[in-house]
Amino acid sequence: MNPLAERLNRTIQEGNPHVYDMLSTLGKQIYFPKEGILNQSAEAKAKANKYNATIGIAIENKQPMHLKVIQDTLSAYSPKDLYDYAPPAGKPELRTVWRDKMLKENPSMQGKSFSLPLVTNALTHGLSLVSDLFAEPGDTVVIPDKNWENYELTYGVRRGAEIAYYPLYNAKGMFNAEGLKEQVLAQKDKGKAIVILNFPNNPTGYTPSPAEGREIVAALLACAEAGINIVAVVDDAYFGLFFEDSLQESLFGQLANIHPRLLAIKVDGATKEEFVWGFRVGFITFADPNEAVLAALEQKTMGMIRSTISSGSHPSQTFVLQALKSPEFAAQQQEKHDIMKRRANRVKQLLDSGKFDGVLDYYPFNSGYFMCLKLKTVNADRLRTHLLDKYGVGTIALGETDLRVAFSCIEEGDIDELFGIIHQGVLDLQG
Repeated sequence: MNPLAERLNRTIQEGNPHVYDMLSTLGKQIYFPKEGILNQSAEAKAKANKYNATIGIAIENKQPMHLKVIQDTLSAYSPKDLYDYAPPAGKPELRTVWRDKMLKENPSMQGKSFSLPLVTNALTHGLSLVSDLFAEPGDTVVIPDKNWENYELTYGVRRGAEIAYYPLYNAKGMFNAEGLKEQVLAQKDKGKAIVILNFPNNPTGYTPSPAEGREIVAALLACAEAGINIVAVVDDAYFGLFFEDSLQESLFGQLANIHPRLLAIKVDGATKEEFVWGFRVGFITFADPNEAVLAALEQKTMGMIRSTISSGSHPSQTFVLQALKSPEFAAQQQEKHDIMKRRANRVKQLLDSGKFDGVLDYYPFNSGYFMCLKLKTVNADRLRTHLLDKYGVGTIALGETDLRVAFSCIEEGDIDELFGIIHQGVLDLQG
């Protein structure tokens, strides 16, 4: 094993041995090269005031070389903020600004010990980094039965971990904290569980209430106290899109630093929050009381980034940073939030009107981009293909009964027609 990896491992073992035990074999082996090209280039950038011939970009007229046809479309930005490589951990100012944003939006994070966010190539990359660092064959990833299918690819197929499910809702139509607790406790013989908490949930658009959030935290704390090492991954892909009396904060703040056996990790990003899906700018943040442990986890994450994508898109990071610093940002974001809320409310009003009783029901939803219909009389995939072939309407079938509808991409004025067509599709198949 590389001496740098051994040094990072010792730091984590001394600071929190439970976190060391959570690491995968790859997570223990990975490190960020301190004496490689990037480190020498950084030293040269600071000291080489005559010529800097270290890094693989081209310079012209003392700025990054570029094509006029590209720069003409990006003339509001300096070439140095577009064409040069971004650091593996991301633009330092962006990391700081995102941390400030998290603290402002999540008062429960105040006073907690957590790392400076590292920039990822959006949410999926952040989740993949967690998988590489902590998951391998023999480990179990605990997720609800209604989940984003990419978890199975990222943790199961790529890393060989087992996937264990629990029902998302209990008999009262609320978050099933007891089911989560039971599934995590079932991993006691392994001594480790990776738990993914995704709110607002994809595909249902459900976010727990504050009381349910406290139940989730209490459940995981009880599991940690029972001797299980828990990697608690908070997938905040749709953070901020809360439309009713649900949690208004990430659970990361409540989970951070509550027990040595519980490592809270926040994965979030500008992707959905700022409506910049193609920019691919995400973040990963670790919580631990020990600053040395946080520094070591950051170095290992940087090693993962360096060995896969090298670094994220510099232009995208620049665009997001400029938006976050704009005095108009908050108002524009709120405007889009309100549009999404009106769409969600119209969907709920329509489904509660009684028009579709007998054939359509829906799972509780209060946030995010999606809602999920529960079909009473027809197969979901059969309905999906019928809607597509006869009416030109696209939906997502999940299992036998569930049909996901993304109201995020339907104008408010078109919602009634959309659900009318879905209803008619059901009647067609019944008839």
